[in-house]
Amino acid sequence: MGVEEPGVEEVPVAFFDDPHPDYRRWRELAGGAHRVRILGEAPLEGWVVTGHADCRAALADPRLSKNAATEVFDRRDGSEEGPGPGRALTAHMLNSDPPAHTRLRRLVQQAFTARRVAALRPVVEGHVRRLLDEMEGRGPAVDLVRDFAVPLPLAVVFDLLGASEGADGILRAWAATLSGEEGDGEVSVDTAEALVGHIRALIDHKRARPGDDLLTALIAARDEDDRLSEQEITSMGFLLVAAGHQTTANLISNGVHALLTHPRELAALRADPAARTGPFIEEVLRHESPFSIATMRYTTQPVTIGGTTVPAGEFVQVSVLSANRDPAVFADPDRFDSSRPTAGHLAFGHGIHHCLGAPLARLQAEIAFGALLARYPALRSAAPGARPLWWRNPRHRGLRTLPVLLR
Repeated sequence: MGVEEPGVEEVPVAFFDDPHPDYRRWRELAGGAHRVRILGEAPLEGWVVTGHADCRAALADPRLSKNAATEVFDRRDGSEEGPGPGRALTAHMLNSDPPAHTRLRRLVQQAFTARRVAALRPVVEGHVRRLLDEMEGRGPAVDLVRDFAVPLPLAVVFDLLGASEGADGILRAWAATLSGEEGDGEVSVDTAEALVGHIRALIDHKRARPGDDLLTALIAARDEDDRLSEQEITSMGFLLVAAGHQTTANLISNGVHALLTHPRELAALRADPAARTGPFIEEVLRHESPFSIATMRYTTQPVTIGGTTVPAGEFVQVSVLSANRDPAVFADPDRFDSSRPTAGHLAFGHGIHHCLGAPLARLQAEIAFGALLARYPALRSAAPGARPLWWRNPRHRGLRTLPVLLR
């Protein structure tokens, strides 16, 4: 590790291959926040919070703002938003504070209900069957990330929005980018613009011909005389596709990787899937959280975190990946053990920004793991002992590729 300026630790790109030793070291240092610069194509600088108690407190601290409509956010990653869909698409509840966040979440919750998620079970099951059939045709060796983990949540979220018809090209472009077939995992401006155009056209269509889908429900949601604007609906649709699928894709690929590298876990899940799938999913979420760092926050005033005072106007990176390996909360935290208590993990955040899509991610993972193991009892790694290839991205914790043998 090098230090380019006093108090700032430079973290090399190799950090992404195995961040846990550095997170462990930072947790053990005095003070709850440490100033780091994570290197790469888009260096990320800020104060990283690593302990479970400090992370939980930071996620709920109103002095750590998420309001994107400020000049502070223009410094994110060292540059302002460029042309294309632009800053307008950050105008959703994930990047807002109360009272704007309260208003947006209340309206979105009217549309994104438990009933709507539960009703998606047959939809998810249908996509899982289709993808398993397609893998069968490619087998026996397939890339589980490219062929299953990425396309499943993309197809489900497009169906959820009622946006599947006419979206094949956009789906293929997103899947190719996010499975590593093209580029470095960052969606291009052209692809993002195509999605935005598709969502805007769909909003017009759903206004004229409402359906039983989330986009229609978002259009109809109201609180007395208040409704979501067209831009807010577009931003929410973009958020669901751009961020909502990534958690589930990483959860599925990280989960299958855990099964293939922990034979006892695989045997236990096969022996009693009804009892073991839920605990297994929660341990995947804890042990290798699909998102390593919660979405960006910045200090609106000096904030003391675990004994360290972070000045106003500084970015704070809350590492849920590190918090979920804190030995103060989880005994022997680096060991994967689906029989352990996992209550209190922060994989889906905490506080007012706790992920609304968590039930849908869990539903997809439950169906995916069950169907995959039932269909392919001989499922195994196509490269046993090989070092896993992780995305070198400061936000995600997911595999770029996972070669498996189906038979």
